[in-house]
Formats: sequence, structure tokens, C-alpha cells
Amino acid sequence: MAGGSENITQSEYIRHHLQNLTFGQHPDGSWGLAHSAEEAQAMGFWAFHVDTMFWAIFLGLIFYLLFRTVAKKANSGVPSRFQAAIEFIVEFVDNSVRESFHGTSKFIAPLALTLFVWIFFMNFMDLIPVDWLPWVAGQAGIHYQKVVPTTDVNATMGMAITVFVLILYFSIKIKGVGGFIAELTGQPFAANSTAGKIAFFLPNLLLETIALLAKPVSLGLRLFGNLYAGELIFILIALIFTAGSGFVAAGLSSVFGEHIPAWFWIVATAAIFATLWLNLKGKLNTKTTLWFLLAEMLLVGGIAFLGGQLMHFGWAVFHLLVITLQAFIFMMLTIVYLSMAHEHH
Repeated sequence: MAGGSENITQSEYIRHHLQNLTFGQHPDGSWGLAHSAEEAQAMGFWAFHVDTMFWAIFLGLIFYLLFRTVAKKANSGVPSRFQAAIEFIVEFVDNSVRESFHGTSKFIAPLALTLFVWIFFMNFMDLIPVDWLPWVAGQAGIHYQKVVPTTDVNATMGMAITVFVLILYFSIKIKGVGGFIAELTGQPFAANSTAGKIAFFLPNLLLETIALLAKPVSLGLRLFGNLYAGELIFILIALIFTAGSGFVAAGLSSVFGEHIPAWFWIVATAAIFATLWLNLKGKLNTKTTLWFLLAEMLLVGGIAFLGGQLMHFGWAVFHLLVITLQAFIFMMLTIVYLSMAHEHH
């Protein structure tokens, strides 16, 4: 899309990138993929976001295979850099659980590790240029493709509701049904007399129910809101560097007009990566590398393209902190909520 292969407005570009690949029932009773946002909306509640499910499962499998491979190859000798990085993550999560979880459960640490790494992987997809994977999908006849599962509120709320079910399960398992109900109706207004307990029964139940339901809502919406906003900013930046070739040094892309061939972007990307690779191998010093990159970006798309790339880089550096922090917050709140479920009040 950003390659300029289709003549669409900016609002259509944004809507296209924010639309999920939806599978559901059409008004005529048949089942299939939606070909427009209106069709997706008409499918109603019983519709599936195929792209969200695919990327979430795919990234979950990557997480499983990576950590399983490292666990099988782990030894007491000098670890590789990758193994050391995995061990650091495991140790970091384990320490977080030890410091925040006050119960005894072998389930919490693996759950926390899964949530942190899986959410981080899903968030990390936001750093892939917004047009790359959708363009590949488009070549295969798939016209909608959102590759960041955590920008779909269905995915984040699905994980949050799963955590909520675990909270209820452990609360009832540890405290019993009577203890769980007593906890919901005996605070924050405590009373020793029977009359006082009856008087405060409904206010306590209302307040504690609201507090209980706020846990999954805060988990799901916080993650969704931050990642959705981040993706939207990336899309807006993409519009900047694909806009107008009327600037000075418009770049070679202006030669093709509105129909820039795919090979042009492939060659341009390969040239930039080749420059970075030569620098990594020590064949180009840093100063020369920067001048080459500047010249290549100006030739590819001109000042608008160069400005967009710099904006992309700056936002990506900041967003890397955001995606890590959001994965950490989701993990820590889950640990704290499950720890509270194990405690008697």
C-alpha cells in the first residue's frame, strides 16, 4: 500500500491497515472471509479475526520452540549468547515471581514466563514496517492483514479473561466457596454484629464485585490501548514518507509515478541492508556508512522518505521500551492478582 501501488486516500489507507481479516457468516447464510469493513461488521459477534489467531498461535509456537531448543541444549559449560539471553529472561521472571507471589504454586512461574515472552513477541510485530507483511499477503490474494495480535481488543481481553478465570479458580480452591463469598461480602466495611453484616452485605458485594471485574478490564484494555496507539502512529509516519514527490530530491521512486514496482523496493531494501552488513563486517567505517545510507535514502524516496525513515527509527526506539514495559506490566499484574487470590483476608 505504501509502495504506492494503489491510488487510495489517506483515510482509506489507515482504515485498511486497521481492518482485521475476518471470517464469519454472510447475510445470505454462507460462511467466508469478509471483503470489506462493512461485510466484517455485518458478520456480528460470531466472527473470527483470522489474522489475529494465526499470528498469535504462530508466535506462541516460535516461543515454545526457541525455549525448548535452548532447554534441551543447556549445559554447565560456557553458554552461547542466545542461551545466556534466554537464561537471563527465565531468571528475571523467576525473581519477579519470588518477590511478588506469596503463595506456593508451581504453576505461576511458567504462566508468568509464557505471558511475558508471548506478549513481547506479539508486541514486537509492531516494529515490522507496516506495509511489508500486508503487501506479501496481498500478493497471495489476502487483502487484509493485521500482524500485531495485541492491537486487537479481542486478543487482549481474551488473555485478560483467562487470567480472571484463574483468579476465581485459585480463590475458590484456596479459600473455599464460603471463604470466597465471605471475602466479597465482608470488606471493605467490616462488622462484628449480625445486624452490621446484614447491613453492609450489599454495599460490600457491590464494591468488591466492581473491584474484581476491574482486574481483567484493566489488564486487557491497557495492553490494547498502548499497542493500538503505537500502531496508529507507525501508520501515520508511513503516510508521511510515502506522500508527495514534489520535494527537492524527490528520489527515483518519483520516476514510476503511482505504480512503483515491487522489485524497486526489494532492490532499495537490499542496498540499505548491504551497507549495514558491510559496516558490521568492518569493511565500511561508521562515517562512510552514514553517508551511504543518507545517499541511498535520498535516491530511493527523497527528503520525504528520509524524514519518514528517521521518524520511524526514533519512534521504534521509544516503542521498543513500550512493548517491553507492557508485557512486563501484564505479567506483574497477573502475578499480583493471583497472589491476592491465594491470600486470606
